[in-house]
Amino acid sequence: MPTAVSRRCAATGCDAWPISWLLVATPRQDRLTIETGRGVLAIEVRPDGPFRSQVKVDMGPPILSPADVPVVLPTAGGDAVIDQPCPGLPLADDWVAAAGLEPGMTCVSMGNPHAIFYCQDVDAVPLEVFGPAVERHPAFPHRTNAHVVQVVSPGHVRVRTWERGSGITQACGTGASAVCVAGLLTGRSGPRITATLPGGDLLLEWSGEGAVAMTGPAEEVFTGFWHSVSRAAAAEHLEDTP
Repeated sequence: MPTAVSRRCAATGCDAWPISWLLVATPRQDRLTIETGRGVLAIEVRPDGPFRSQVKVDMGPPILSPADVPVVLPTAGGDAVIDQPCPGLPLADDWVAAAGLEPGMTCVSMGNPHAIFYCQDVDAVPLEVFGPAVERHPAFPHRTNAHVVQVVSPGHVRVRTWERGSGITQACGTGASAVCVAGLLTGRSGPRITATLPGGDLLLEWSGEGAVAMTGPAEEVFTGFWHSVSRAAAAEHLEDTP
């Protein structure tokens, strides 16, 4: 899956939903697999209306080794980066206290890198400032996605996301999966959580071992046709355009 950062992204969770829905819509089936850059995703589709389904995706196991996330920190000598500070981030601004942002971050890869920070109020975080600072921090040689998380209860969190190369987004499936992993690793949330993102709710499950399971809705909102043209025809059209 191409992204703004790379021509090919190893994993992207949200794209699995619409692809799965389209594949099973005709003919109707409830299980399929999709090959990604990271591996094969097992997907279960449960229709709950003529144009809507609940899609459960096996997101694969999380990657925690700092060398494989990758993340490079002076204190990242162990098996994982859990609640460790990231030197040089702008954590002295007034909004930090207002948001109750905690200084430690947890780093997880789900085929792409994620840095998770916890706070008391996700709406008080100026993500357009904090997100780019985390994404391009020298600790992340491939840059990173950044998430701020507010724990509502052990089974419910609110999440806002800055995606590398894209900015603030409505949802991030691999990011929500990483948040589920981070919550269990730090003891802030349980093995089964609802993550409320600006684009809607996701159900995440991780036992502490094996793969993360992610369930969310896929709904048809429109259909259309893509009429492809040859490069020569496209070039001719551009030449004729004033």
